[in-house]
Amino acid sequence: MAIDEVAASAPTPIDRATLDSAREITESVRTGGEAALRSHAERLDGLAPGAPMVLGKEELARAAASVPEETLALLERVAGRIRAFALAQRGALTALEVAVPGGRAGHDVEPVAAAGCYAPGGRYPLPSSVLMTAVTARAGGVERVIVASPAPDPVTLAAAHVARADQFLCVGGAQAVAAMSYGVPGLVEPVALVVGPGNRWVTAAKQIVYGAVGIDLPAGPSELVVLADETANPDLIAADLLAQAEHDPDARPALITTDPTLPDRVETCLMRRLGELPTREVASAALAHGFVAVADSMEAALKAVDELAPEHLQLCVGDPRSAKASLKHFGAAFLGERSAEVFGDYGAGPNHVLPTGGAARYSGGLSVFTFLRVRTWLELDSVKETGEDARDLAELERLSGHARAAEARLGSS
Repeated sequence: MAIDEVAASAPTPIDRATLDSAREITESVRTGGEAALRSHAERLDGLAPGAPMVLGKEELARAAASVPEETLALLERVAGRIRAFALAQRGALTALEVAVPGGRAGHDVEPVAAAGCYAPGGRYPLPSSVLMTAVTARAGGVERVIVASPAPDPVTLAAAHVARADQFLCVGGAQAVAAMSYGVPGLVEPVALVVGPGNRWVTAAKQIVYGAVGIDLPAGPSELVVLADETANPDLIAADLLAQAEHDPDARPALITTDPTLPDRVETCLMRRLGELPTREVASAALAHGFVAVADSMEAALKAVDELAPEHLQLCVGDPRSAKASLKHFGAAFLGERSAEVFGDYGAGPNHVLPTGGAARYSGGLSVFTFLRVRTWLELDSVKETGEDARDLAELERLSGHARAAEARLGSS
């Protein structure tokens, strides 16, 4: 692909057919309750007839007790790193109080009351996404946390236990998003915020329920752009591209480079690695959605990256910090070949739920801030200056009631 064609190749928004399908599902769950949810779960998630759709803390604890000790210890270690990073972020946002004319103003920082955390599970079990979402919610102080994932295995349930989830909804897709958003009488209470990655139906459903609940960001099929120069190792690039490609047939791995010899060398490594990869069927389909572009300068390569605003950006260049400083739009950057994107996926600290489809232009990734509300307050002892300006500005806007409410307080200021 020519470097000037990269922007035009950017992923399109959710297609109309997927939106319409997700809308039908979410509306049927909203109006049909438990019966509708079970019908969708049996049809789409493989839920066995009569099987429980919701598990509580006791069931999660039993699942945790059933997995090998080393597996549980692994989940605890990863959760600890995610929690530590989230708590450090939380410490960066504190309550504020400042002087204003006539008094004080400020803000408080409070978590949402309840969050629904979605973790994909249709193709592979993803306990890492359970940890990324639910551990971060708890670090933010969320009181009630629900995890949803279809056909969960014991390790996924154990991850929910480690993350201190209150409930586990054994349902996936748009139907899970609807259940958490609208609630299901007698089964699930509605949450205030739905977060987590998923396929296009999950992404579409989050878009549909927004307004009834908050959402984090569009987090659809995975994207990776590797930006590389002549210093890059082609085999490591191939490994990173395949790591993203195996997520989903709709995943999008891409290479942008200033070295015209690199694509062929990466291709050789890709074919060798692909032949040995157990997930090669999925990865091959995703590779067909990707691209390679050669730029004649680093400036042109950086411009192409910014136009894509990729979810993941792997910087395999001689000076990755300088390259990062020149870029404005990406979900998460991985600086240098040691800092593989896979370490972000599996709990080095920062969250792996990231904006896709160009949403990095206006959104960052999931973080503890996602679960927090900044609420302002105002306390005035004297209203002369503020009151006169409020009255005069209201009169300019011809809002007499506003002007009179301000005027009513001026006599006592």
